[in-house]
Amino acid sequence: MKKKKIAIIIASVLVLLAVATWIYFKVLLPKNDTHTQHEEMTGMENMKMDNKDENMNTSAAKEKLLYTCSMHPEIIRDKPGNCPICGMQLVKKESESKEIHDISLHTLLQPTNGYAISAIPATTLKKSEEPIEINALGYTAYNTSEVGAISARIAGRIEKLYVRYRYQLIKKGQKIMDIYSPELLTAQQNLLFLLKNDPSNNSLISAAKEKLLLLGFPAEQLQQVINTKKTLFTVSVYSGYSGHAHDALNMGMNNAVSVAPAMNEATSLITQELSLKEGKKKKKGQTVFKVYSANKVWALLNIYPSDQAFIKVGNKVRIVPEAKPGNDFRSSIYFIEPFFRPGSKTLTARVNVDNSVLQLPIGSQVKATIFSNSISSEWLPKEAILSLGLEKVVFVRSGKGYKEKKVETGVAYKNLIQITGGITVKDSVAANAQFLMDSESFIKIQDKN
Repeated sequence: MKKKKIAIIIASVLVLLAVATWIYFKVLLPKNDTHTQHEEMTGMENMKMDNKDENMNTSAAKEKLLYTCSMHPEIIRDKPGNCPICGMQLVKKESESKEIHDISLHTLLQPTNGYAISAIPATTLKKSEEPIEINALGYTAYNTSEVGAISARIAGRIEKLYVRYRYQLIKKGQKIMDIYSPELLTAQQNLLFLLKNDPSNNSLISAAKEKLLLLGFPAEQLQQVINTKKTLFTVSVYSGYSGHAHDALNMGMNNAVSVAPAMNEATSLITQELSLKEGKKKKKGQTVFKVYSANKVWALLNIYPSDQAFIKVGNKVRIVPEAKPGNDFRSSIYFIEPFFRPGSKTLTARVNVDNSVLQLPIGSQVKATIFSNSISSEWLPKEAILSLGLEKVVFVRSGKGYKEKKVETGVAYKNLIQITGGITVKDSVAANAQFLMDSESFIKIQDKN
């Protein structure tokens, strides 16, 4: 009985061992093999990818291993060496990327179906007639059409000079210098010889007098010579103009576009002596100096590019001089200079000023209000328009948001811009386009239109 029980126990143990062995080989072992196989496959794939990367790197390296000449880039070789043209050693040539990304301004702005969700206020086109008034700054300057040139009618030497400084005020008929001229002295002697030896020869005597007058000999001095029967060694020269004295030498081609010498020259030169000095000789026909009128001057107004479209010849102007602000006056634009002055980006408008009463200093500052013609058009606030360089856009309300739309613009005045095309009075546009761009509220929608 006891032996039977032991045999049953041993048989049971053997059965359990057989079952465990079967489970191990049929269930657990295949899973482990699959995992191992998966790891092996993953390793192989990684090796393949590594090999692929290596191949790509090798290919890229092969592409880069090109050699060229720094002096002759058209020479390209696949191995090192010397340039066949200049003999210089070839250097490695960097490969150039073939990828080109096309990025437009509208890509940055968002696509045309970009939809901005915003509750900012909207506005519409306003049709009105705007009275255009342009504020401008300027200064007074000499009127070059009121310039008198004092020239030498005869050759001679300056014995006495009565005008010595630039900007010195002289009057018409004022003595400006005494000169000694051998030609005038000879003409006086000829006249006195005829008066003494042939007093009845009226034709020759008249011709001698006429010659002296044509040479610039004053009539008063001519009569003095006839009465005293003595020659004058010096003859006086009188000014035929009233104004400020200036050197004739300083008014050459370099100042052709400058109508106010004081504006272009150093302040230290304002009180400088004239280049004309006593003892200097002058040639016949030589301009001694020039006289600029201080009674008829110009007001030169600076016109900025944004206002140039409104300014026309004939526009009325109100001018307020800073030196005498209570003495404002009216005038009109008679000329607009067709060039930009050196160092300036503004056009210059000329206004005639009667300075005989005001006596404004040359170069004094003035403020001006230019009354242009009124413009009847459709306008939008400047804030409603976004500039994209050559193009301008607005954001038109669409549902609960805004969509971009190109517009055509005209002149700008104060806070308004003229709209000539792109939208109508029925369109509601964002009152502040820049704020809409900064809000970053663009989303893409399906455009059903």
